[in-house]
Amino acid sequence: QVQLVESGGGLVQPGGSLRLSCAASGIALDYYNVAWFRQAPGKEREGVSCTNTRDGATYYADSVKGRFTISRDKTKSTVYLQMNSLKPEDTAEYHCAMSLDSWYCGGFVIDEYDYWGQGTQVAVSA
Repeated sequence: QVQLVESGGGLVQPGGSLRLSCAASGIALDYYNVAWFRQAPGKEREGVSCTNTRDGATYYADSVKGRFTISRDKTKSTVYLQMNSLKPEDTAEYHCAMSLDSWYCGGFVIDEYDYWGQGTQVAVSA
């Protein structure tokens, strides 16, 4: 049984940092595209960042470029999202997702993702 479990969310002041983790069980994340999405109350789910397993490319939403970094730890089958210089508008529930057969993750197409984690809450507030 495949499971994705996120952790690392919390409450942080503007300008602060958090590192989210997405740990997989039942499958090795190394071989698949993995993305982080977020959803704020009353808003649609949006893609934040993703990593292509095919070529190692990483992609970011314009709103987080230069502040967020996605990375993989193959030994732990875990994907991380390092979030720096956090802003109140980053407040949302963050989900990781894995696609079994997508070629290019940078379009952040929700329907391409087969497995989703339960989410971890990030709140940025003074």
